Amino acid sequence: MSRTIYIATRGSALALAQSNLVLAECRHHFPNRAFELKIIKTTGDKLQTINLTNPDQSVPKGLFTKELEVAMLNGEADFAVHSLKDLPTELPDGLYLSAVSQREDVRDVLIYRDQGKPGTTFHDFPAGSIIASSSTRRQAQVLTARPDLRTEPIRGNVGTRLQKLHDNPALAGTILALAGLKRLGYVISEDGQIQGRDVPSGLRATILPVEQMLPCVGQAALGFESRIDDKETDDVCAALNHPSTFSCVTAERSFLQSMGGGCMSPVAAYAELLDEQLSIRAVSFRNETVRRAELTGPATDARLLGERIARELL
Repeated sequence: MSRTIYIATRGSALALAQSNLVLAECRHHFPNRAFELKIIKTTGDKLQTINLTNPDQSVPKGLFTKELEVAMLNGEADFAVHSLKDLPTELPDGLYLSAVSQREDVRDVLIYRDQGKPGTTFHDFPAGSIIASSSTRRQAQVLTARPDLRTEPIRGNVGTRLQKLHDNPALAGTILALAGLKRLGYVISEDGQIQGRDVPSGLRATILPVEQMLPCVGQAALGFESRIDDKETDDVCAALNHPSTFSCVTAERSFLQSMGGGCMSPVAAYAELLDEQLSIRAVSFRNETVRRAELTGPATDARLLGERIARELL
């Protein structure tokens, strides 16, 4: 009888929603195998007060992944489900990115207090308005579009952030990933209404085009990390893998690694695949300078394309 495959996951609402989707897919592909989730609390879950955007504050490496990786290396779990954007490009010895899911919508969402004007964007806020985000990438793109706005960090799960926005009149808006909202069951209507569980009253949303808010590396994809040379787990992850998404995120992660940064770096990249050609666009906001680039090449050269576009921005 084959062994039970244990899937490591964080315990947040989004992490559990994502991992349960993966669990269902595993059981669909392998109906005669046993799968179980193993919920693990990470350093990032414990340090809810840390400011991820403060360059003077030390942010532990693998903030949302380290404890899951220890469980795999110790044989307590077989593979981990990550929001790929949270997975460092350098992984511990013995582990690797074995597969990725098909990507959800990569766009970000601006959520704001209802002003009676659907489709509100950064350009509609008064000077000095505060947009809350703990992403240096999002903060930089907001301030590039509107240097007269202000940004502040915000932590917590989706529900907590929506409530903070609702309760604090000093905040004009916040930015969340559309993929996460969708996986949690939220729906944004054409007029900006947000439908879902425990949505505070008086909030609206605008889905931002990637031209205005370029996503972070790996955004909207799930990454499956597992042990090297574990054939049973490799077989499972192979069934979960989406090859075209894997090519795209390979280019993006190669870019991030070549830039010498982690998931908190003020850079963004997004790759798309069309007819075996991979197109990647990237932006860097390092050293208070905005640098952009775009490259296209064969999908088989995904890693090389990521390295090349990084060289153009360094």
